[in-house]
Amino acid sequence: MRRRDFFSLTAGAAVADWPQFASAQQQPVIGYLSPRGENEDTFTEDAFREGLAELGFVPSRNVTIEYRRTGGQYDRLVAEAADLVRRQVSAIVAAGTASGRIAKAATSTIPVVFVTADDPVDNALVASLNRPGGNVTGASMVSAELRPKMLQMLTELVPQAKLVHVLTNPNNASFEIQTREIRTAASAIGLQLELHMAPTASDIDAIFAKFPQRKDGALLVASDPFLTSRRSQIAELAVRHGMPGVYPWREYVQAGGLMSYGSKPTEGYRLAGMTTGRILKGEKPADLPVQQPTRFELVINLKTAKALGLTVPPALIARADELIE
Repeated sequence: MRRRDFFSLTAGAAVADWPQFASAQQQPVIGYLSPRGENEDTFTEDAFREGLAELGFVPSRNVTIEYRRTGGQYDRLVAEAADLVRRQVSAIVAAGTASGRIAKAATSTIPVVFVTADDPVDNALVASLNRPGGNVTGASMVSAELRPKMLQMLTELVPQAKLVHVLTNPNNASFEIQTREIRTAASAIGLQLELHMAPTASDIDAIFAKFPQRKDGALLVASDPFLTSRRSQIAELAVRHGMPGVYPWREYVQAGGLMSYGSKPTEGYRLAGMTTGRILKGEKPADLPVQQPTRFELVINLKTAKALGLTVPPALIARADELIE
């Protein structure tokens, strides 16, 4: 069962020329800065190119995209961003909060379009959502209600859960903000939390190996580009260790995870592509509001629920946007 997930794209902004587009160069160059590795989460890059094409820009035809991927090594993002600035690319697309912050620090003139799963105002990416200001805008795939609802639905599906193991990446630029939000949400419904930090794939294996075999535990995976790239590993380990979990994106559930609640990353990246296209056509980032989701989707993997010995309540089934069987 599917319901369409969409973002609201605000139309209309004053057209103005940016200095970097005044050159005789016919084919603009976009720098794509990402902490992911090559061939990881290609669905988001495909979605970005789709959005770009909707504005008439097609790679290898009338635009060039230079991909700068760091394979989970966040410390390399600074050097890659600096090199894109030296090359005077037409725009920088920043995948994730860390990439966005670094790109913003690297230039005050080249337009920066971020895609983040965090609040861009709290993370100092923009001054406000409606009027970003400066040279930075983008798409944010989160809302204040997201993490409380994730925990609420986890307790509906696993009512015996009293302890929630939170898998997170300490290298994430918004690690502290995410942790604070999750703690506040858990406290409100009487859940205990245990944080587990996983900056590498081997850390993920080690964390799951130490999970106690107790029936009152559950798992929440924080939003993070690296963890998303390891979704198959995480989903498989969760089932193997009998750990019911809730995840931020549907891609985890498609990989065998139990349940997800969140927006579609592909839609965020598609909108980032459209925003980039508008900038290449001459609009100012300062005049382009940050795009946010207007819908979140609940996806449940019934096969995984059965493997974990769980019965999905009818109320959750009725609210689900998609059931994977």
